[in-house]
Amino acid sequence: MLKNIALAGLVVFSTSAAAQYATQSGTGEVWKNSYGLCWHSAFWTSDQAIEGCDAVARPAPAPRAAAPVQQVAEPKVEPAPAPAPVAQEPAPAPVPVAAPAPQPSYEKVTLSADVLFDFGKSTLKDAGKAKLDELADRLSGTTLDEIKIVGHADRIGKPQSNKRISEERAKTVKAYLESRTSARSIATAGRGSSMPVSNCKGLGADQGSNRRLVQCLQADRRVDIELFGVRTAGDAGTRGAAGSGAAQPASFTGPSR
Repeated sequence: MLKNIALAGLVVFSTSAAAQYATQSGTGEVWKNSYGLCWHSAFWTSDQAIEGCDAVARPAPAPRAAAPVQQVAEPKVEPAPAPAPVAQEPAPAPVPVAAPAPQPSYEKVTLSADVLFDFGKSTLKDAGKAKLDELADRLSGTTLDEIKIVGHADRIGKPQSNKRISEERAKTVKAYLESRTSARSIATAGRGSSMPVSNCKGLGADQGSNRRLVQCLQADRRVDIELFGVRTAGDAGTRGAAGSGAAQPASFTGPSR
């Protein structure tokens, strides 16, 4: 009993920072029991713990700043280069189309002898020259190989006389055309009344005074001009069937005057 009181007299509780621990008087050391534990007061709380007696709560370490994350720039996507333009193959040059070779042509022109000459004559009239000039103009641009001129007469008169005048008329036409056209050759002939084209019957006697018969036989008094050659496309040559270049005959009969 006395021992406990003595111990109690030695225990002092201070109101200092270690207010809740029993300390030895004089030394101020914290009193510990036989187990090495410090004596607490009845008012001790964990936040009053001191070193050597109780674990002192230490402030939690400040959170460690996270290492900065290195920002990696997004790779720049370059657009794919445009494909190189492909050189276009040049269009093939058009193949020139050769113009068709001019075709040989044949044309037959028939002129009334009454237009060219007076009745029974072989001298060209002015109207006859105009007709031959027209023909020469139509033959412009034509390459003539040959011209054949054939004179004809009606049946009035003697056959020998008719043949002679038909030949003379053909030669007169040849002489005129030679000065207006170019041909490799110009041939003439006289057929007289051997190749009639009219059908005049029952009109009376075969005399020059028979006007009805003379008028009916007008087609027999003619000059045929046959043309053989080549025409150039687009030229102002003779028109008609032969003017197209085809080897076809064409006829032109001048009006009778």
